Amino acid sequence: MLRASLLYLSEQPRVFSFVRGSRLAWYVASRFVAGETLDAAVPKVRDLNGRGITASLDLLGESVTAAAEARTAAATVVQMLDRIVAERLDCNVSVKLTQMGLDLDAGLCAENLRRILDRARDVGSFVRIDMESSAHTERTLGLFEGELFPVYRDRVGIVIQSYLRRSAADIERLAALGARVRLCKGAYKEPEAVAFPRKADVNRSYAELMEVLLQRGNYPALATHDPALIARARRFAEASGIAASRFEFQMLYGIRRDLQEELKRAGYNVRVYVPFGTHWYPYFMRRLAERPANVAFILGNVLKESVRR
Repeated sequence: MLRASLLYLSEQPRVFSFVRGSRLAWYVASRFVAGETLDAAVPKVRDLNGRGITASLDLLGESVTAAAEARTAAATVVQMLDRIVAERLDCNVSVKLTQMGLDLDAGLCAENLRRILDRARDVGSFVRIDMESSAHTERTLGLFEGELFPVYRDRVGIVIQSYLRRSAADIERLAALGARVRLCKGAYKEPEAVAFPRKADVNRSYAELMEVLLQRGNYPALATHDPALIARARRFAEASGIAASRFEFQMLYGIRRDLQEELKRAGYNVRVYVPFGTHWYPYFMRRLAERPANVAFILGNVLKESVRR
């Protein structure tokens, strides 16, 4: 019930308008969000790099309602790529297609993505196409496989969510293509017809898809904070003779920093997804919904800080 409530609240713009003006709300959200501007996020990436951890910058925001917004978002991502080069950061970028205008005009979205990917190719960087709700999955994969991957093969990757029932077939196809895939569990509220409702089934799906990617994938990114799944990946890779250099673990900014450090010390590649921007509220609420225990964790830290003051 708590998860459903958090996901519902993540989709309420009026709540966001109220929350964004709260200093306490931002104090809490800043655990998971690197700031509202690129200038605020860059030092966070530099700090990660200093600890031997790579990053993926993400400009928060999705489902834009005007073409001008989509073009502005694309221009900002291009600026992010330029800043990464200028600052000599070990970092790539992630983008959401609805932020690029997918729901407004598929042609506009493709135009914005080509602009970004052309720049990524120029500067030798990489762009990950994020996955959103299941209503966008087919169009996202269609654009990726039909227009982006054939042209920008080494510069673009995609995300697959293990909670979707279709993902096994998608993984098989993408592995055969040689596409770079980030595997995550999924954080949107979905109908049972398209997504596994039970956590155990989502985890089982993740483990199965993870092993396919480790065996046949092109430098897969395993995005999870689940210690059991991480341990399974390590055992499977070792038993299969898969070198640690052939894949990476990915985690979210502000979550399981201890585990990030542990994996890095053990010789694994670790990348942290670093979100920033003014549209942090929906992202923050989905992070809480993914793991409701985060609510208790955050409230506990807020109380501790209040006591110290």
